[in-house]
Amino acid sequence: MRITLMLLLFASILGGCATASKTFTADGKEGYNITCSGSALNWGMCYEKAGDLCGSKGYVVLEKSGDQGALLSGNQYGLYAGSVINRSMIVKCKE
Repeated sequence: MRITLMLLLFASILGGCATASKTFTADGKEGYNITCSGSALNWGMCYEKAGDLCGSKGYVVLEKSGDQGALLSGNQYGLYAGSVINRSMIVKCKE
């Protein structure tokens, strides 16, 4: 059980900030897919990352999705449960 708790703590520390990857929008322009999943993150961190990427030009949110669920795992020593929170959005910087 200690190992599971340590792994969960380590994963939450590593996931301490929103991540972004370049993508292309429906109109062929460059955009960003921003992810701020996990219980240690929130939507505000996604918006902050978008602001960092686009700067003073600003940005437009093209798509936003989020869901929440539960994770259950077990072995010969017992059952372990936790929550899973997924948040992502696609933004395009204003020109």
